[in-house]
Amino acid sequence: MTVKEIRALSQSELDAKLKDLKAELFALRLQHATNQLDNPIRITNVRKDIARVKTILREKEING
Repeated sequence: MTVKEIRALSQSELDAKLKDLKAELFALRLQHATNQLDNPIRITNVRKDIARVKTILREKEING
């Protein structure tokens, strides 16, 4: 996801997206632990997406 796409989402959509990303990260870590993960770079990408969503949530919280 790009920052532009994330900024277009509402507060509730961002919360839902964050929840989905955390669930996906958990699944990826589980696959990695059992040697079933095809693309380990995906873990890094999901972690960065989580950070982007949290940053935008914080920006919206500060700006109102």
